Amino acid sequence: MVLLLILLVTLWIAGGGSRANVPGQAVVRAISTLCLVLFCLTGPLVFDTRTRPAMIVLIASGLIALLQLVPLPPVVWTTLPGRAPFLTAARLAGEPQPWRPLAIVPSMTLNALLSLIVPFTVLCLMARIHRREDSLLIKTLLGFVLVSALAGLLQFSGGASNNPLLNGVGEISGNFANHNHFALLLAIGCVLAPAWAFWDGRQSGWRAPVVLGLILVFTLTILASGSRAGTALGMIALGLALLFAWRPLRRTLTRYPRWVFPALIVGTIALVALAVALSVANDRAMSIDRAMTVDVHDMRSKGLPVVLRMIHEYFPVGAGLGGFDPLFRMHEPFTLLKPTYFNHAHNDFLEIVLDTGVVGVITLLAAITWWLMASLRAWRSVGDREGTLARLGSAMLLLVLLASIVDYPARTPIIMAVMTIAAVWLGGQTSPHQGTKDETLPQSSGVV
Repeated sequence: MVLLLILLVTLWIAGGGSRANVPGQAVVRAISTLCLVLFCLTGPLVFDTRTRPAMIVLIASGLIALLQLVPLPPVVWTTLPGRAPFLTAARLAGEPQPWRPLAIVPSMTLNALLSLIVPFTVLCLMARIHRREDSLLIKTLLGFVLVSALAGLLQFSGGASNNPLLNGVGEISGNFANHNHFALLLAIGCVLAPAWAFWDGRQSGWRAPVVLGLILVFTLTILASGSRAGTALGMIALGLALLFAWRPLRRTLTRYPRWVFPALIVGTIALVALAVALSVANDRAMSIDRAMTVDVHDMRSKGLPVVLRMIHEYFPVGAGLGGFDPLFRMHEPFTLLKPTYFNHAHNDFLEIVLDTGVVGVITLLAAITWWLMASLRAWRSVGDREGTLARLGSAMLLLVLLASIVDYPARTPIIMAVMTIAAVWLGGQTSPHQGTKDETLPQSSGVV
């Protein structure tokens, strides 16, 4: 658990950027490697049933990247779709076509492979911690979200905000380089808060008003961040938070008159709505202001036809992981040229299809299918501890999936770690025929 906490602190400080050349990437990968080495030296590599789904997805992702780096003979490479423009260089030089990997930009594919060290280390560390320590992990993540929100509020007030380890551009983005990723973390905090308050079916007590205060802080900070996608995610997160609190609150209020519970729910919703209305009235809700303004220069919509043409050109083998930026510049029409550049497709699902082709589509569909089936079991379960963790993991992954429709949050080390933890929690729910004897010690499925 100590190694996991050290890694999470490092990620909070240096893991908020997604670009390959930011200094923070070197820091988080170095600390991840160190934690992984110490992990291997201090005990066997044990994986229980709850880490298995995430491990399968990670291994599949790593294998895809590795296969894209394998040099192919010219007779094979030249037949791959979309490679014709790259044959001219050798012809002009009078040289035979060299062996090339499937990835058109292999250096970026190698970077994508190396980035998996962060979720792999988190997964290994999660496999060894006792399930009773999940409560501490929820508190830790919630604390990190709160500190991130406070950093964002400091930026909003005009305080110093430059992090030399990131590539921020003066946005209200907390410990991230991108305000959309920051807003996603705050939305995740909205579902972490009620899970912490009602953990293990206990009475919320003093935690209930604290949770309400935290949710207000997170919601108002999302509005201040200027993230339109974050505003939508925040609304969804508030609905998920209400689902988390519904059953425990009803159980807690059984001794009170029946009108107390609906009155409490309505009052809470009204309080959040009032806070949002005051924020808008005082011109502090930048996210809503941006949502009400039509951005004619939005590259998400203007670049989408180009991205779709690129997918068609490189399918079914893909162009290689991580190569979107230089490849988009090749296909970018003059009408889209501007001083800034389009670094990602801003739809990670489309970019995965572009980068990995049919193999990536199969892997992505398999992962989403597992999430959907596991989520259905989680939200139907009635267990307190395992059920809460599984529902929390399901909700966290849902928010990341929704955010990935219009952005690329899963490419930042912080969100990678959060997704890995969420996947482990979702995969750890007890089956109907299994008892709860393994609450303190993991159920081993093998030792490597």
